[in-house]
Amino acid sequence: MLLVTYFVLFSLHVSFSYSLDIFRRPLDDLEKKYGSFPDELRVQLREEAREMFYFGYNNYMKHAFPMDELNPIMCSGRGPDYANPSNININDILGDYSLTLIDSLDTLAVLGNASEFQLAVKRVINNVSFDKDNVVQVFEVNIRVLGALLSAHLLMTDTHQPLGQLRPSWYNDELLHLAQDLANRLLPAFTESGSGIPYPRVNLRHGRRSVPSAAARSAETCTAGAGSLVLEFGLLSRLLKDPTYENLARKASHTLWSLRSKTTGLLGNVINAESGQWVGRLSGLGAGLDSFYEYLLKAYIMFGEDDDYKMFSEAYASIKQYMRRGRPHCNKGEGDHPLYVNVDMQSGDVHTSWIDSLQAAFSGIQVLHGDVEEAICSHALYYFIWKYYGVLPERWNWQQLSADVAFYPLRPELVESTYLLYQATRSPFYLHVGKDILRNLNSLTRTTCGYATVHSVLDHSLEDRMESFFLSETCKYLYLLFDTDNYVNKNHENYLFTTEGHLLPLLPQFRETVLRSSGAARPPTNTSAPLCDAVDAERTFFLPLKSKYLDQISRQLGVVISKYS
Repeated sequence: MLLVTYFVLFSLHVSFSYSLDIFRRPLDDLEKKYGSFPDELRVQLREEAREMFYFGYNNYMKHAFPMDELNPIMCSGRGPDYANPSNININDILGDYSLTLIDSLDTLAVLGNASEFQLAVKRVINNVSFDKDNVVQVFEVNIRVLGALLSAHLLMTDTHQPLGQLRPSWYNDELLHLAQDLANRLLPAFTESGSGIPYPRVNLRHGRRSVPSAAARSAETCTAGAGSLVLEFGLLSRLLKDPTYENLARKASHTLWSLRSKTTGLLGNVINAESGQWVGRLSGLGAGLDSFYEYLLKAYIMFGEDDDYKMFSEAYASIKQYMRRGRPHCNKGEGDHPLYVNVDMQSGDVHTSWIDSLQAAFSGIQVLHGDVEEAICSHALYYFIWKYYGVLPERWNWQQLSADVAFYPLRPELVESTYLLYQATRSPFYLHVGKDILRNLNSLTRTTCGYATVHSVLDHSLEDRMESFFLSETCKYLYLLFDTDNYVNKNHENYLFTTEGHLLPLLPQFRETVLRSSGAARPPTNTSAPLCDAVDAERTFFLPLKSKYLDQISRQLGVVISKYS
């Protein structure tokens, strides 16, 4: 039995039928509300998701390109904050390289717009240079820019061209060359660190030299930032047949892994790249740690190396042991709704009373791992938080049931998990979730020229910023959720999404070629059986989370989910 549970899970398609079982009890209100979804409405929402993307994309091209981001309220462009080098909230991400255009490339391909995709590629080739005297965060540039370039290159060079004629006749691997140039500019973060853990920021032109502000010079980095590079760096190494990039990325993740707590097996959220000492002992599934776990599993799916899955399996066992609270089983028994909390990495004791919105992506990781029941429960909590506020607060206090940090920057994590759960279960419940998300985004965040960050979920006031991941991820996952006939959905076993939502083909040569100097090539082998637990017969026709548990969590949060809501 092959572990790539990505394959197993998506071939499973636990069937939630649209028909009814006449031999069981009458439907309750929640089953009536969520148990079916009209196909005409699905098609309508697909077109609304398409229009959402183009409204943001076209306005970016009209008002902001070649700058990095769109200010959707003022209809203007945004680039690095040159006046304030310490403004790392902006300067970590924006490097004067047309970020939103690059980040959107594969969304154009997924939407089937080959002509605009080719035009966008030409604009990137003609306008983008990474030879800039700008300090940027290695992690953000890796997932948003390097990953986007590699995704577009791989989609263009696919000989079958399943998403349409994406490759123009004039294309000569220019995006791959740009990707290599960018990666080379990130390498000083690794090579100038004695610990194997990369510094968080580099100057694209001068490396670690010429990093002016104290905030940018800091050697403190988060675990996710330092340990979520192997997918993009590994693909670049295998495309170029140069092990340098993958070796450095793997050394970073292995070094972090070696520094985990000997007591709990958990990692902290902040570490000093120079000393290798933990600065932050918070261990959780959200900001600072989320994509570290994600990339252990996805690197295994992409490259088939046992070490990646071994690390993920051990980490997942520690997560379940120390972070999980609530009743033992998602869909049976009594007790509080399951919740994964932040704990101290050394003791496993509760560290904070809040969880953050980035943790909503972990449900999708659980889907890929095959732990569908747990994914159903962890997703449901975030859906009802969304229902309560209309969008997700950045931090939510699970003791006080209130928003601790109230902004929402159009994040995609809940949409991503919703999409993956729908692909795994085919339950119409997740189409209803997607409808709520799409309609709320249009009613609460749409502005004159795009979609804006919600400054506060309490009063739905807005900030004038549309981050690039809105087009790269949020719109893409919404579109794919409702476009059931999309080639990607019908051939899901052939693709993997990065943490930035970039589409990567799963190619045999990436699993067969090991370039690292640390060992010879090995064929992928089983390290564990998939977790794909069966879904009980009662829910074959109705809800992924039983009605009494949906009602329990809705009552706790004060959310009305009757058939009339």
